[in-house]
Amino acid sequence: MTVLQSVILGIVQGLTEFLPISSSGHLVFVQKIFNISGAMTFDVLVHFGTLVAVIAVFRQDIISILKKPWQKLTLLLIVATIPTGIMGIALQDFFEKMFESGQTLGMEFILTGLIIWFADKVKERDKGIDEISYFDAAFVGLMQGIAILPAISRSGLTIAGSLFRGINRETAARFSFLVSIPAIAGAAALDLNDLIGRGLPPGMGLPYLVGPVVAAVSGYWAIKFMIRILQRGSMKGFAYYVWALGVLVIALQMAGKL
Repeated sequence: MTVLQSVILGIVQGLTEFLPISSSGHLVFVQKIFNISGAMTFDVLVHFGTLVAVIAVFRQDIISILKKPWQKLTLLLIVATIPTGIMGIALQDFFEKMFESGQTLGMEFILTGLIIWFADKVKERDKGIDEISYFDAAFVGLMQGIAILPAISRSGLTIAGSLFRGINRETAARFSFLVSIPAIAGAAALDLNDLIGRGLPPGMGLPYLVGPVVAAVSGYWAIKFMIRILQRGSMKGFAYYVWALGVLVIALQMAGKL
């Protein structure tokens, strides 16, 4: 991997982690285009980069949780994390095989688009953080668990799950990004032992440093942008994008180019 490739992958990870278009799907797709294999360590590091981004944007919420650890928001995040964690651990081997093969990328992009499309059409209701039930949180966590699949967008499904449960758009964005913190941290922690055991590939120090930094910066601005979209605009443009990408992926696979 060159430094330029690590910059491109860092931008891809940072933007697509928080826009509803699937970061993992894009990473798999771009790595196949660059013919990069065995980049699991790099993937873990750029996920740490996006973790830094979401912590930076929602630092006030995090400080509030640290000061009052057993407030309702904390409990909601714990409840949402449970189904995600169970699915991630129980189905880890299955998900890893899906990532390695990449054969379902196209259909998963298309499915992500359908979910975003229907979520965008949901009539907005006024349920805020105080009105979110523990069932709502568990449902969002279940959607996040499904999004472990390569080209199913985590932010897309958690925002959609929130909207389906009547949570208003601004709160849906906030809750979606906050619930990503334990999910991203947990996924990275699961790979940490392997990462320490493998170490960095020879000569890859600079690319593996640059990628996470770029992911953190691009992720920060992606979160800000997505919050504005949910407050003022429509998500249908993202649905059109992932539909087009899904069709492209399927066409390339059928042609033997991917």
